[in-house]
Amino acid sequence: MSTVLIVEDSVTQREMIKDLLKGSGLSVMVASDGVEALEQIQDNRPDLVVLDIVMPRMNGYEVCRRLKADPKTQDVPVVMCSSKGEEFDRYWGMKQGADAYIAKPFQPTELVGTVKQLLRG
Repeated sequence: MSTVLIVEDSVTQREMIKDLLKGSGLSVMVASDGVEALEQIQDNRPDLVVLDIVMPRMNGYEVCRRLKADPKTQDVPVVMCSSKGEEFDRYWGMKQGADAYIAKPFQPTELVGTVKQLLRG
């Protein structure tokens, strides 16, 4: 079973994404900000990361850059999931190394489909 780390500072969003992914047969870990996410990844490398951008302590762009710069985690797919839905935000997210970018609010099927597709990749 694949493990997904959800990094999201909003409790409601985090729970919703967690329920969605668990419901589709995935194992889920959660972190409430970028610093916590990086600490968790060191101890327990997930198969994929769903990453919010606007968070306290360390934003999603920085987390993504660090993951992609580390040989131990550079091949972990990152799905950026953010309310920053402008073309520039999407471009910047992909430039940081994100494998996919989903703007909030999203359709549950879009998130689950993207995650499943990257896990198969």
